[in-house]
Amino acid sequence: MAIKTMIRWPKKISRSLVEQLIRAEKDPQKALVIFDAAAAEYANGYKHDHNTFGLMISRLLSANQFRPAEDLLNRMKDEKCKITEDTFLSICRAYGRVHKPGEVIRIFQKMKEYDCEATPKSYVTVFSILVDENQLKVAIKFYKYMRQMGIPPSVVSLNVLIKALCKNGGTINAALQIFHEMPSHGCSPDSYTYGTLINGMCRLKRVREAKELFAEMGTKGCLPSVVTYTSLIHGLCLSNDLDEAIGLFEEMKEKGIVANLYTYSSLMDGLCKGGRCSQAMELLEIMTTEHLQPNTVTYSSLINGLCKEQRLSEAVELLDRMKLRGFKPDAGLYGKIITGFCVAQKFQEAANFLDEMVFGRISPNRLTWGLHVRINNTVVRGLCETDPNRSFQLYLSMRTRGISVEAETFDFLIDSFCKKGDLHKAARIVEEMVLDGCIPNETTWSTVLRGFWDRKKVREAAELIQVELVKKSIESH
Repeated sequence: MAIKTMIRWPKKISRSLVEQLIRAEKDPQKALVIFDAAAAEYANGYKHDHNTFGLMISRLLSANQFRPAEDLLNRMKDEKCKITEDTFLSICRAYGRVHKPGEVIRIFQKMKEYDCEATPKSYVTVFSILVDENQLKVAIKFYKYMRQMGIPPSVVSLNVLIKALCKNGGTINAALQIFHEMPSHGCSPDSYTYGTLINGMCRLKRVREAKELFAEMGTKGCLPSVVTYTSLIHGLCLSNDLDEAIGLFEEMKEKGIVANLYTYSSLMDGLCKGGRCSQAMELLEIMTTEHLQPNTVTYSSLINGLCKEQRLSEAVELLDRMKLRGFKPDAGLYGKIITGFCVAQKFQEAANFLDEMVFGRISPNRLTWGLHVRINNTVVRGLCETDPNRSFQLYLSMRTRGISVEAETFDFLIDSFCKKGDLHKAARIVEEMVLDGCIPNETTWSTVLRGFWDRKKVREAAELIQVELVKKSIESH
């Protein structure tokens, strides 16, 4: 009860005071201590109600402290405090936020135990969480259960169902069918319905149908949101209809709809992939003047596009801008820069960026590992011609970092050091090549043998010269 010495409670505790103290405490556990301390003042006439219980549960859920939150539910039941539907739904949403759809279902089913009647709001909320978590089979089963329980279709529930069916190509036609059947259920499609369908169609590159739905929206009095415009712009970019995408972007601005980060990023990505980086860079400047800061995806699209157009100095400048803004480039983004320098045959610069990755402890993930292996091997081979020593250092670094060396890379290294006359390194590489399970071919063996043969001939010539010099010295005496 040490908390009593910390808080001087008035003779009469009000719920507003308790709520104020709980909200003011940043640490949820300390807030719970305050909550319990207030209850200890019951002798003075105070008792928690569903508002203070609900607030404390919300504080615990915000810190993902689910067990203490559910313990409070039990206390509410024991203290015969009314438990509202919103309290249960707050727990469901919290479990959805941490991607635990099974727990969402469990909490929903517990409502009966606590004499809390689930209204259509609860059913739709749980249904929506399941769809957002891509638990589509479970979500469809839950929707059928809703109907069995007598929950009538509504615009909200049908919108969630359409969203679920738009998730993949196999069910999007069913989404369209439900869309067309909505009036028969007494429901009129709204802007969200159209936006969901347009987004689904665009993702599946059914842009013509998406455009038809977009045009139909206007005739039905449904205003497209920035999300709908962005979806269609993205779809047009995927179809390489870049001029139409730009036209839609301008139309959107003329109608007073403010483009967001995703609108700009979608259009810039499309322009970069279409070889129109200059326009994308112009959009970047417009975007920043509108106080929208680019994110990692935006920078990545622009840098990739600039590298493909061999505008490497601009790509590097943009990479520096990105780092100055506090973004840490990943291995995939470095890979695009390094690949650009390799294509331009600028292997020294490519090696510098590989070094930067190592010093920055930037490692590829499972998806980019294969690309990273290819890039390292390409740079080593490229350096063999101009800087064999650096090539060898990078080769050693690859082995240290567990990056597999390709057979062609071994061949390039061996040939390079044989030509240089550094047979010690050549022999070492052959040995490591065999240890890696990569058997040298006939050409590689020939290169090594030729190197040793050439070295032997040089030694013999030196010995002959030495003998001739000794003979001449004796004769002169």
